[in-house]
Amino acid sequence: MAAHGSLGIHTPRFTREVVADRLTEGYWVEAADIDGDTRPDLFAHGFNLGEIYWYRNPDWTRHLVADGLRMPAGAHFADISGNGHPDIVVCHHLYGASGRLDDPDPEGGRIDWIENTGKPDGDARWERHHIGRETAMHRVRVGHFTQTRKPEVMGLPIVGARHVHGLIPVVLFSPNNDIRQPWEKRIVDDSHFRMIHGADLQPNPLPGCEHLDSMVVASEEGVNWLHYDEREGRFTITHIGAGEQSQFDRTGFKGSGDVSVGRIGDDPHAYVATTEPFHGNTVAVYLKERPGAPVGETAWRRVVLDVFGDPNEHGEGTSHHVVCADFDNDGDDEFLVALRGPWPWQGVFYYKALDIAAGVFTKWRVTSDSAARIAVGDFNGDGRLDFATTAYKVEKYFMADEAKIAVFHNAMDQAASTDSA
Repeated sequence: MAAHGSLGIHTPRFTREVVADRLTEGYWVEAADIDGDTRPDLFAHGFNLGEIYWYRNPDWTRHLVADGLRMPAGAHFADISGNGHPDIVVCHHLYGASGRLDDPDPEGGRIDWIENTGKPDGDARWERHHIGRETAMHRVRVGHFTQTRKPEVMGLPIVGARHVHGLIPVVLFSPNNDIRQPWEKRIVDDSHFRMIHGADLQPNPLPGCEHLDSMVVASEEGVNWLHYDEREGRFTITHIGAGEQSQFDRTGFKGSGDVSVGRIGDDPHAYVATTEPFHGNTVAVYLKERPGAPVGETAWRRVVLDVFGDPNEHGEGTSHHVVCADFDNDGDDEFLVALRGPWPWQGVFYYKALDIAAGVFTKWRVTSDSAARIAVGDFNGDGRLDFATTAYKVEKYFMADEAKIAVFHNAMDQAASTDSA
């Protein structure tokens, strides 16, 4: 480790603070300032109980936000009401009774937003408002994808309504004059994507469209950047890479499972980090053939960094989420990979670029808890990014032992001074 210090690389170290333990389920976690005190709080949910809680920083007191949801899946947050406080957007009612991929509920795929009045500490449930639905809805992101006057919700189902490998409609919801009434839905794309698992909200990379948001999509087709072209008045796609292809005959899965975009220096889109394929075992990065070139003006090459074990009897690996952020404050993004388990392929691994042009990264294991999702934020206000995880504990997929939600505080400056001593 000291050798890395001599290269000017901080050895990553994070100290764990348990937020909630002995969880009966675990699936999703996000970091948002729920109570308006400038410190990021957490909200989280599992997949089966249908309950969403928020946890107040720094004492992590738990408050019930909503219950009665059926199979809540992806969630996000934004100030939809306009009162200055983040509301929660969640999709739910995903599968039928089997709880499996090949059984999407034809009447499900609901998206709701849950209103934060700015006084969230009480025991009362927050009010839920229906946005819309699309069968097998699995991931949602709030942004400004086509305009900046009002929020929009992009929804990405996980599978086709009639077949696991069927084409998926990516949909965009826009509010009418009354945000508490169902929103207008339009199909963004219904001819490119199959089995979408991950999506990363990013600024639009098209020249002249940087004021808008866009989505980097991980699907059976690999990695594709979905963006709105204001000049043409339509959504367009930039293909980044095809993902993992060698396991399909054995597992039934190919392409990419989750995705995040990393900055190096002045290039905000220097690399794309992925886990592959769906619930896969492979960590890869996509690098520009022409470093520094705009996203759509260069070819990308794929570099495999790790393969974590073999797929299980369902054809699934251990990975679930990847996120890029600058944890050591050097201006370059590192990335974290969440592994759900079982051990030894469990916890969070931290990857740091040593030579981005050559695709050389180094890595450390920084946690050993089962990790379904990672939420990034400066939880203690010291100017360094920390992260939080929740365990993956979902019936019929994987049930983590000793499931917990935890915050991992960034102790990297202390680590650097220790290494140099």
